[in-house]
Amino acid sequence: MLFIKIILGLIGLGVVVFVHEAGHFLAARLVGIDVEAFSIGWGKAILKKNIRGVEYRLGLFPIGGYCKMRGENEFREAYENRERAISPVKGTFYWASPWRRIVVSFSGPLFNLIFAVLVLTVIWGVGFEVNTLENRVVLVSDINPGERYPADDAGIVTGDRIVAIDGRNTDNYHDIQEAITPNPEKTLALRVLRDGKMIDLEVRPGLDRATGAGRIGVYFWTDPVIGTVAEGSPAAIAGLQPGDRIRRVNGEDFPYSMALFRIIRDQPPVLSLEFERNGEIRETGIVMSYSEGGATDIGIGYQTIMYHTPSYSPLGALAKGVRETWKTFVISLRSLALLFRGIDLTQAVSGPVRITYMLGDAAAEGFGQSFGAGLGSMAGFLSLISIALCIMNLLPLPVLDGGMILLFFVEILRGHPLNPRAIYAFQAVGVVLIFGLMAFAVFGDILFLVRR
Repeated sequence: MLFIKIILGLIGLGVVVFVHEAGHFLAARLVGIDVEAFSIGWGKAILKKNIRGVEYRLGLFPIGGYCKMRGENEFREAYENRERAISPVKGTFYWASPWRRIVVSFSGPLFNLIFAVLVLTVIWGVGFEVNTLENRVVLVSDINPGERYPADDAGIVTGDRIVAIDGRNTDNYHDIQEAITPNPEKTLALRVLRDGKMIDLEVRPGLDRATGAGRIGVYFWTDPVIGTVAEGSPAAIAGLQPGDRIRRVNGEDFPYSMALFRIIRDQPPVLSLEFERNGEIRETGIVMSYSEGGATDIGIGYQTIMYHTPSYSPLGALAKGVRETWKTFVISLRSLALLFRGIDLTQAVSGPVRITYMLGDAAAEGFGQSFGAGLGSMAGFLSLISIALCIMNLLPLPVLDGGMILLFFVEILRGHPLNPRAIYAFQAVGVVLIFGLMAFAVFGDILFLVRR
């Protein structure tokens, strides 16, 4: 399964990189800059073919890629020769005017944004399945007594149904997450259904410093009706079956599945279960085993809700795709700002290894439900990565597209070409910054995989 996840992740990441580099490629050809090579992946070319003066390559390492334009490194040659200005040849990168170079640099991120819109348009046009849970919640403080969260301060109680957040209906737990996660430290209006009555509350999500996401301190409520039992698991050995409803565990009432975490906190060696099957109450015992960190898995999955989103018309899907892309773009910018607010960067900053794993994991989980769900999950994640790649590349940092755009704007304001020494120094700083960031991200990826 891990191998399949890696393959799916590499394919997905390759698609996003291909789109980005294709933007640079097409823009360069459009403004008259010659392209020498177009590669998916880095390292030695394992496949290559020359077509109309461009060498198309498939690199040995299938992460990333590049579009090599003629004369990109003319500034380095001028610097080494101690020349005060670049002497470009027609068709090279620095032969083109600063405005044309800006178009080329901007086109990569722009294509990522367009790609996200197209992907989301198709998704919303076809419709997709979401595997989620009810909009009923359980307070984290009920599972971990003594702790307090924004949900407690807001007056939410276990068993409440959150039916709307800031005027938007929340029909399931997925909707609740979508409303809470991108809004840390922002006051939100809640409408809650409790004992048949509607109650209006306000909550201010806290900032999860591990991820940068908003959290209010609630879990999903799941009725303790078994949906799946893993083969050979402790639950299977105990004789539990799909459809069984757990009533009591170790003498405690078991109204929702999350109650198990409270019961196993002291790591009891055996769980005594009272459950209902076909109207008959039965009892069984589960022999427990725990990891060094106290984690355990008895092999039970609970019943979830599967719903299919409505299929939009072509124009409606396009409008929805644009709105969803813009919403994700804004959320990503907010998340970027949170990097400077003390969050755990080893968890919040993802490198290529973690992105590949997460993309493959999302796709594999979706395909495990159905082919359509797999394509939908993978496409949705691809759009997210594509938007993130757009934003990251537009940052005004050396080496990145945004840094190059800034450099060319300075050239326009000065009214004459920049000194090769200045360009070289700017790029050298960028190499150090990007190398440091990549090293940090890979370190975080290793910690992520170890935790998995």
